[in-house]
Amino acid sequence: MTRDDAFLQAADAVLALVDRPEVAARWSEPSALPQLSVGALAVHLGNQVVRAAQVVALDPADLPVLADADEHYARSAWPTAAPEDAITDHSRDETAALDGPDALHDRVVEHRETFRDALTSGAAQDVVPVPWAGWAMRREDFLLTRLLEVVVHTDDLAVSVGIDTPTLPAEVFDPVRDLLVRLAVARHGQARVVAALTRRERAQPIHAF
Repeated sequence: MTRDDAFLQAADAVLALVDRPEVAARWSEPSALPQLSVGALAVHLGNQVVRAAQVVALDPADLPVLADADEHYARSAWPTAAPEDAITDHSRDETAALDGPDALHDRVVEHRETFRDALTSGAAQDVVPVPWAGWAMRREDFLLTRLLEVVVHTDDLAVSVGIDTPTLPAEVFDPVRDLLVRLAVARHGQARVVAALTRRERAQPIHAF
């Protein structure tokens, strides 16, 4: 299975979760994330499908091309930003959430099909721009960053509305698991990550971001 196929599986999982009645019922309530409502979190999750559809057929022009997804996170400022920092502002997600869950459903479906059409027509580029970051990435690496967002925020949204976190297909979850481990090692070093996974008596907290 290709990364494109895995992303379409992820898009289906996103749609299934944001369409849950528990999400609609708690739409305006606070989510598990600081300063973010359930509706805004659902919008942020759905926007991973939207963003992929928006860039997949764009010419990267003269933007520098990163080596891999790991470099994307190493260069980005948000992983080390505080919740109150401007770079972590989600006011646009809150504004979009005012349109309600039905509008989000329609937007995710529309952009999932736009992404699919770009693949089948051959319009999808091997290298795509990441305009909000100022660089470009190979499509498979960019989609890995969207899969990471889907995996992480699927859990956030499920916890926020009191349901079990959905089990995602291995093709979606496994590459994200591997990426998160690499990012945690880059942040904390090999020994601390190994201890956290195998030695309860000396484990210390680790996090990729």
